[in-house]
Amino acid sequence: MGAAEPVVVVDRENETEAEVREEGDAKNKVEEVKDLEKGKVGFEERVIHSNDVSNGGDVHNYHEEFNLSRFNRLNPTNPLRIVINSSTRVATPPPAAQSQQSQPQPQSQQSQRSHTRSTPTPPQQQPVTLNSRKYTNRISLFLFVVHMFIAIALVCFLVFKGIQGLIQASDSMKRKEKNVLKYFLPQVEAAAFMSIILAFIWQEAIRRWPTFMVHFILWFTFLMSLAAGILLICFQKAPTDGVGVCFIAFAIGNGLYACWVSHRIKFCCKILSLSLEPVSNFRDLNRPTYHMLWAGFLWISLWVLAVIGALNFYFPPLVIIALVLSLAWTTEVMRNVVNITVSRVIALYYLRGMQSSTPFCFQRALTRNLGSACLGSLFVPTIEALRIVARALNLLEGEDEFMFCCARCCLRLMESVFRNGNGWAYVQIAAYGKGFVMASQHTWALFENEDMVQIVDSDITSSICFLTGVCSGAMCVIVVAAWTHTVHRSFTATLSLLTFFIGYLLTRIAMAVPHACVSCYYVCYAENPENRLFDKTIKDRQALLKTRRDAVVRTPRGMTRRNPRT
Repeated sequence: MGAAEPVVVVDRENETEAEVREEGDAKNKVEEVKDLEKGKVGFEERVIHSNDVSNGGDVHNYHEEFNLSRFNRLNPTNPLRIVINSSTRVATPPPAAQSQQSQPQPQSQQSQRSHTRSTPTPPQQQPVTLNSRKYTNRISLFLFVVHMFIAIALVCFLVFKGIQGLIQASDSMKRKEKNVLKYFLPQVEAAAFMSIILAFIWQEAIRRWPTFMVHFILWFTFLMSLAAGILLICFQKAPTDGVGVCFIAFAIGNGLYACWVSHRIKFCCKILSLSLEPVSNFRDLNRPTYHMLWAGFLWISLWVLAVIGALNFYFPPLVIIALVLSLAWTTEVMRNVVNITVSRVIALYYLRGMQSSTPFCFQRALTRNLGSACLGSLFVPTIEALRIVARALNLLEGEDEFMFCCARCCLRLMESVFRNGNGWAYVQIAAYGKGFVMASQHTWALFENEDMVQIVDSDITSSICFLTGVCSGAMCVIVVAAWTHTVHRSFTATLSLLTFFIGYLLTRIAMAVPHACVSCYYVCYAENPENRLFDKTIKDRQALLKTRRDAVVRTPRGMTRRNPRT
């Protein structure tokens, strides 16, 4: 303790035993604050060395000063503060001391004494907890649970109908179901297994060579889509020709998009490389992905048997469409569970410097945050697709005001909807346990406050993850279409669409890991730009955008008309 610090003398003669006991209990209430997961979020403690004691330092006085400094931060209405203030009395100094105090003191000592004695009590604020125990979006959670019960019951019933058709149906129906089992089921299982292998390959390659893989995915997807379309057209059948034309049209759009975003690739590669650096600190971060992929493989295997059983039930097309929609929602929820798990691990690393437990984060994502994952899985793909359509209409807006009069209105509407529901919300859902809509609003407000809207709006990481899924689906189509055409040509078009769908969904589950890392980098930077874990990459990008040195092609909001020169 310094010589200029005030000495508090406590008179214990008039204290009761209860007051002394309460003061003693209060002094023993110094403990570290720990999160429920790994890692400490505590305060720094002062260490008393032996030389301090030998030089006249008093360990008892240090603990008393430490406790009093902690109690000064308590609210004045706190019962513990009232007990300590009532039990601590400053003794009346002797006349000599009074005469010394009456003499003028140095200004530094007076200011230090006044600052120590009149410590202002800060206003009590509600702390932001990282261990929220409430369930988010309970209505969507309830709907998803009900949907799963119905889907499981329907799948089991249709599997029973398929077995019943093989045993008790007519000869024509038996022959039809045997052909489906023989020439339909093996291709679907092979496509699912191939998709899982490709998903692991894509994810590992992106983690090792992010800069190369961004360029590779953009153009390799173009080649695979084009190859799948040409192969299907070569079969010279109406169904395969229709599917092949769709693949070729997508390949052309993919090539145009790769040229359109060529100026964004460099910054995307840099952000992807920086955001993947913390992954090496968590060796088990990929374990939730393994669980979700194998669960998806088992569910797809039962789902295919249910599709076969639907052929022996009423209204097969409607039942199959319902099964397809159910599978899409289920796998999207699986992907977002992985997204929330990785987001919590990486976000706590950025925000608190914590080594979080991946199994604990996975448990939270499957329980407390599952409702937000279900709601986001239902609306985020729809919102993003409609937003792309609105932007496309806005790009085509020209002189024909009658045809494109709603382009601006639709774009403004989708921008407003996007503020209340976007994929960036999963970071705050995972870290703070917020609801989906609230997390979307708060996250977008952070981007607006830090002038990052244009940066995150032009990010192509989600497009890279989407194209990775398309590439896996196209590769599955090439293998399965060639296989099916040699054994049973009538199933070629149907199996091509189904295997593409399965390959896309399973690959997107694995690509949730790099997508979540990039989202955490942006959102955590917007929350605390001065964090030492971030460099000046985003600040430099903002400076380039402000000075208009970077050629960023923004979405035009309307065609400007120039008056003709006179």
